[in-house]
Amino acid sequence: MTLTLTPELVAKAHRHIIDPGPRPGTAYLEDEDYTSWVDDILTGRGQSHEFWVFAYGSLLWKPEFAAVEERIAHAYGWHRAFALKLTRWRGSPERPGLMLALDRGGTCKGISYRLPEDGLAAALGRLLRREMSAKPPSNMPRWIRLKTAQGPIRALAFVVDRKAPAYAGRLPLEQVAEVLSTAAGHWGSGAEYLYNTVTELELRGIRDRKLWLLQALVAERLRVIRA
Repeated sequence: MTLTLTPELVAKAHRHIIDPGPRPGTAYLEDEDYTSWVDDILTGRGQSHEFWVFAYGSLLWKPEFAAVEERIAHAYGWHRAFALKLTRWRGSPERPGLMLALDRGGTCKGISYRLPEDGLAAALGRLLRREMSAKPPSNMPRWIRLKTAQGPIRALAFVVDRKAPAYAGRLPLEQVAEVLSTAAGHWGSGAEYLYNTVTELELRGIRDRKLWLLQALVAERLRVIRA
């Protein structure tokens, strides 16, 4: 079964958006904040000789690091969902978008990446700058347990803070599809984000039932928009 959402349909969602810049009144993380987060994460790894990062969304197709190994992994007690609101990047203040987050409950199947020890602190700094910007962060780094075919591992994952103003909660698929088919920012559209994520999961033999339904709903809307 092939994707209903195609590159041609995704192109219909593209719009040229100028970066609106930082939102007024928002405090942003600074270099010393990122340094502190990196130190805390490296301390939190304990005596482990391996450092793993769990990817469930855009890290699948745009990682900020070079991995030395990857494994298909299950995160039990967590699920991926379009649960973070965006007014920048892939959305705008006029037409907010949505981004995938790891939220409590259910199961998520994704990819665990093992990072090399050489340059680990610098790689973590780049990763944190990509995933976290505002104070307090909406996407929080946390150690979680994963199950893989080669055995259990402990990995760093970015999970949503349900108390954050950007948390969208559990939205109906129809509503998510409407947002993803119309929202865009200076980094691209929500439809492109969805397409890239589903494509990368499929390449690895992972089919997320909700994302598969969602891509069909978005494709249906894009056939009509500016047709």
